[in-house]
Amino acid sequence: MKKFFMFLAVAGLMTFTANIASAQDEAAPAATEQVAADEPVTDLFAGSGEEVPLHQALKTKFIEGGAGFMSLVLICLILGLALAIERILYLSFSKTNTTKLLDKVEAALKEGGVEKAKEVCRNTRGPVASIFYQGLLRADQGVDVVEKTIVSYGSVQMSLMEKGLGWISLFIAIAPSLGFLGTVIGMIQAFDAIQAAGDISPNVVAGGMKVALITTVGGLIVAVILQLFYNYILSKIDTLTIDMEDASIRFVDTMVKYNK
Repeated sequence: MKKFFMFLAVAGLMTFTANIASAQDEAAPAATEQVAADEPVTDLFAGSGEEVPLHQALKTKFIEGGAGFMSLVLICLILGLALAIERILYLSFSKTNTTKLLDKVEAALKEGGVEKAKEVCRNTRGPVASIFYQGLLRADQGVDVVEKTIVSYGSVQMSLMEKGLGWISLFIAIAPSLGFLGTVIGMIQAFDAIQAAGDISPNVVAGGMKVALITTVGGLIVAVILQLFYNYILSKIDTLTIDMEDASIRFVDTMVKYNK
């Protein structure tokens, strides 16, 4: 599943890069004609009489911000979203009706014993069923061993649910850092232009300042988007953890009744 989403991410990046290249070729002559005709230029953040499609405006700003740093920011967004979507799907498929599962396990224990209960757990998807199965494997060793096994394997399932979150957190931190790095480079370019021209007029420093601001905005937007997904994933993990703990307690009670 993760390889599939990584493939989609790379394919999306290649498609977007191709669109940027074509947009860059079209943007240069269009900008020249507008300046020659002395017409107002449509801006992404300012209104004008002529409406520009959002995707075209974003491509223009992407090019103006510098393909180098903006591509790195875009890669952080694509990889972060791919990992986040993979985690969301994994956690969604891990959701189990614990009450129904416990009823099935209890009924199986009464009808066919431990082996029947194992079969129920094997045929049920999710971490709760996996924890029950590990406990049933040691049912002949006593309730205390079953309880310790459930606690230990619960930690394993927690680690599996949190897999990949470290990478998402890394992209959340890297994206604004890349934006700030672009800001610093844009400021350096602005001061280099001032030094070369021997003038501090707005036209001289506008290019470098524009790169600085666009890269910063891009990095912050990526960080905000990934942070929303990150917090959503954490909330789903918390919900699943509570279900696991509650189901584990009830499962131990069921095993106590069965061993009496």
